[in-house]
Amino acid sequence: MKKSLLFLFGIAANVMFAQNKFPQDAFIKPLKIPTVFAGTFGELRSNHFHSGLDIKSQHRTGLEVVASASGYVSRIKVSHYGYGKALYITHPNGYTTVYGHLSKYGPAIEAYVKQKQYEAENYEVELFPNPDELVVTQGDLVAYSGNTGGSGGPHLHFEIRDKNERPMNAQLFGIQAPDHKDPILKDLVVYILSDSSHVNQSQKRQELRFTKQPDGTFLAEKIRAYGQIGFALGTIDQQDGANNSNGIYSIETSFNGEKYLEVKMDQFSFAETRYLNRMIDYELYEGDRKRVQKLFIERNNPLSIFTYEKNKGVIDLTQNGNASVYTIKVKDFQGNTSTLVVPITIAKESILTPKEIKTTPYFVEAETYKNFEVGDWEVFIPEGAFYDDYYLDITANTDALHLDEDLIPVHKYLRLAYDVSAFAVQDREKLYIGRVNYRGLLRYEGARLEDDHLTASINALGDFKVGIDTKPPKIQSLDFSDGKWISNLNEINFKIIDEDTGIKSYRATINGKFALMEYEYKKNQLTYSFGDGISVSGANELKLIVTDNVGNSTTLEATFYRK
Repeated sequence: MKKSLLFLFGIAANVMFAQNKFPQDAFIKPLKIPTVFAGTFGELRSNHFHSGLDIKSQHRTGLEVVASASGYVSRIKVSHYGYGKALYITHPNGYTTVYGHLSKYGPAIEAYVKQKQYEAENYEVELFPNPDELVVTQGDLVAYSGNTGGSGGPHLHFEIRDKNERPMNAQLFGIQAPDHKDPILKDLVVYILSDSSHVNQSQKRQELRFTKQPDGTFLAEKIRAYGQIGFALGTIDQQDGANNSNGIYSIETSFNGEKYLEVKMDQFSFAETRYLNRMIDYELYEGDRKRVQKLFIERNNPLSIFTYEKNKGVIDLTQNGNASVYTIKVKDFQGNTSTLVVPITIAKESILTPKEIKTTPYFVEAETYKNFEVGDWEVFIPEGAFYDDYYLDITANTDALHLDEDLIPVHKYLRLAYDVSAFAVQDREKLYIGRVNYRGLLRYEGARLEDDHLTASINALGDFKVGIDTKPPKIQSLDFSDGKWISNLNEINFKIIDEDTGIKSYRATINGKFALMEYEYKKNQLTYSFGDGISVSGANELKLIVTDNVGNSTTLEATFYRK
């Protein structure tokens, strides 16, 4: 009973500390349903930290989204990708709330956006209304939840940002979900961090087993180690009423009772978000799909989420024969805790498995610009493209380039250039550089022509090849055929596909006037909704032009009738 009371007090203290720093009554939840998280703030995602809370919408779209606080609409972005339809509201207290993946906006905002889209003759727009144009009061209907952009299912992406556009953990402001579950520990990895270090007589990365103990803690297998070592942990959290693999709130490590590192997901900046690839074991993730978070700070890792560090979190084992203990405590926002203990015997021993040393003619220092010519290819590597120094494995075979493997994280875009002087001038416009995926298929990366070179910018290593695309996109009407009456339809839909380089643009007109179509790339679908102000009584002439990334175009022309 005493232990339970102390545990509950610890949870309360954790939440009360957050409440003391941030206003708890400034924001209300943006959906009028019980709050369940599909994703949490700071969650480890592909190449970035998750910048908000993903709030479940009960597997539905079209739920009312309300203004979390009074203010004015300061930004509206409509994109095929990313947040899809997104809304930004700036508040008098200096914070901005963000609402993403919306299906549509509230009536006044929707009318404003549609007018601007027609003025630009473009579905994708980014708008910055004046402070007095779209004023909202806390609780006002501002949008409807959806699944637009890079969303894998219906939900609302919700953020709170400070005045410097730094995303903050909205749970700090009271936007929380019930959670009585301890974080789940998945993978534990140990690394040697100096030339003389070793673990269990090996200098290779090792995954360690651990088991749950009767008291609820976890105990890892004992290791024998010497020199500088570090650990990494794979962990997730789940809240009540959901089985999503969400992110945790904090990790604290200690060595023999002394605190060594603390990571806390309170806020970060978008400028640092790609450094996630430095913090995780990128090779282990790309190779085995295990995402572990390093509990030590390496060079070229400026992440602000490290709130405390001693010796960069690195454990220095030099007292031969001593028994030591390394402890990891993982918490979610409500204070639920999982503890993992690693027993260590410090032992300087012979190394039976030394680290592998790879050398190639292509050495890259992290802080240095490099340019390599390989066959008909050139590879331009800017300063700071990599976090560490590497020997890259680069080979070329006519129109194919092997640029190592996607096991080394890339922080800045690399530039590829391929000599196309051997191609006829009229053929060059159809060439592109593609990435060879795991199925052996070529996926478009770029097709910019600069004099006699075809160029593309890439942000991951791998295999590349020059392709040629002479096939135009395909258009299929899903609702009607030429010459039909469609008075009973509220919208018309088209499937558009380009198998080689992908869709670059589309444009539709009805009776010669621009018609706004919405593109849902996840379904390869274009949708036109009637009621946009275009007169469609009687006979109507539709023209739809779809263009791919190397300029191939397809035109669909059809006549339809409406009463």
